[in-house]
Amino acid sequence: MSYGGRDDSFGPKPVETGKEYDVQITEISRKGDGIARIQGFVIFVKGGKVGQNAKIRISQIGPRFATAELVDGSTASPNEPTS
Repeated sequence: MSYGGRDDSFGPKPVETGKEYDVQITEISRKGDGIARIQGFVIFVKGGKVGQNAKIRISQIGPRFATAELVDGSTASPNEPTS
């Protein structure tokens, strides 16, 4: 439901469901997911770690953010120790 003619779609998104993108995880959310951004659009990445360069697949897109999963071949940044 929209009030006062306000458009709740927030315009076109820079990502599409099911597509893969290369991103860098820059933060961790309160729920522990990694946070990446594409053209300023927030993407929550399940299992992402800060500093990680990762290939992700978009699973869901909302009005203000998207959720994604890590795809095989994700890599840690060179300065992050591997365990």
